[in-house]
Parts: sequence; structure tokens; C-alpha cells
Amino acid sequence: MTLANSSWVAIGLAGQFFFTMRFVVQWIATEKKKKSVIPVSFWYFSILGSLILLCYSVYRQDPVFILGQAFGITVYLRNLHFVRKEKNHAAS
Repeated sequence: MTLANSSWVAIGLAGQFFFTMRFVVQWIATEKKKKSVIPVSFWYFSILGSLILLCYSVYRQDPVFILGQAFGITVYLRNLHFVRKEKNHAAS
């Protein structure tokens, strides 16, 4: 494996780490509340993980992976929009 390939594997693993952390954060929040909870950090980890994995999939030239990650980022950003909109409405 070349240094460039090793670097991209490390980038892919970093993206997967952040993507996995969103589940850890959601699990901990749910266990504390004893009900299903999705904290805002879930969406930030989702975006960060997806962006990094999108870069990795572009490098790997994997169109299925590229489309999947690009679509996911759109959904995660939209959810953050609703979270902020709800907070602004509640503050009014």
C-alpha cells in the first residue's frame, strides 16, 4: 500500500469514526432520558462523518458511495435547519 493510499484509508476511517460517534451520542442521550432522543450533536457528527466519507468516496471513484453520502448530507443539514427554527420559535 502506498503512502497516498494509506492516507486515504486513514481519512476514510476518520469519517467512519465520526459517523459512528453519532450513534454513540444518540444511544447515551436515549439511555439517560429513557426515551428516544436525537441530540443536536448527532446531526453535526452526521455531517462531519458524511463529508469526510464523501471525500474518501470521491477519491475511490465510487459513484454509489458518492451519491449515498451526498444525499445524506442534505438530509442532515435540513434537520439542523428544523432544530434551529424550533429553537428560534421557542425563544420568541
